[in-house]
Amino acid sequence: MPINDDEIPVFIINGFLEAGKTKFLKYTLDQDYFQQDGRTLLILCEEGDEEYPRDLLERTHTDMVTVSDISELTEEKLKAMEIAYGPERVIIEWNGIWMIDQFRLPDGWFLNQQVTVIDTSTFDVYLKNMKPLLGQMLRFSELVLCNRADEIPEEKLGSYYLQLKAMAQTAEIVFEGKDGEIRGDFNIELPYDINADFIEVKPEDFGIFYVDIMDRPQRYDGKKVRYTGRLLMPPELGPEAFVPGCMVMTCCATDMKFLGLICKYKGASAFKNGDWIKLTGSVHAEENREYGGIGPVIYCEEVVRTSPIEEVAGF
Repeated sequence: MPINDDEIPVFIINGFLEAGKTKFLKYTLDQDYFQQDGRTLLILCEEGDEEYPRDLLERTHTDMVTVSDISELTEEKLKAMEIAYGPERVIIEWNGIWMIDQFRLPDGWFLNQQVTVIDTSTFDVYLKNMKPLLGQMLRFSELVLCNRADEIPEEKLGSYYLQLKAMAQTAEIVFEGKDGEIRGDFNIELPYDINADFIEVKPEDFGIFYVDIMDRPQRYDGKKVRYTGRLLMPPELGPEAFVPGCMVMTCCATDMKFLGLICKYKGASAFKNGDWIKLTGSVHAEENREYGGIGPVIYCEEVVRTSPIEEVAGF
């Protein structure tokens, strides 16, 4: 849908208290690329230790409104803020314990970008105690900025990356040190040998396999794979293709998703929606409309019906 010039872009900055949202926003507001004509409305949904200096707000033509409850963010009240401040853009520093899926933008506003900021040094606490909240804030994020990652071992960062990618599949995930340096040295430990020509994926490992092959399809190009999955038969794929996959627990028991890969097979019409199969085929990293770009397409060499599997893949 084309964006009308009169619409107001909204930037939502997510994260738990003391994750570093304010620091990120202070830096962003002061950058040349963010300096535009008109005023910025900053809606602050919680107050941490960091504050916004008055001179920064004045220099960047920013009006700040503090709210203490999600009930203050109704469409009517947001429209009243628009009338009062006349912003060209709106930034919302979101309260991480508020359910963002209950939030609605008023007419004339559109979500331009959602960013989630995470304190990597306490990520284990998030996973253990706040995973449902973490999952809902990550779901529509385009960027996940994981700061304070200096002292985290490579293997740990690799594990965090996979779990974050499962919850925010299309997001860019960045690990930063305290001085803003990017940590690109993390090691993703896979439950199978990525260097092998043939990869057999166990049912309990399908979630990890799916995230990695979707994230880095070129690594799998030319490799032969085998896995068991349940069939979806989307008619738009045509008579010689289907999507075998599994239900995967991406966040918690109440957040199950079907994840599957596009497969091409001349005998696809012999199967029906819901069949369980075991497939063997070769991966091609290629442009595909359904993926919206380059993604893994499996050209099946053998497909056999099999009994349902009981395992639920996870991370």
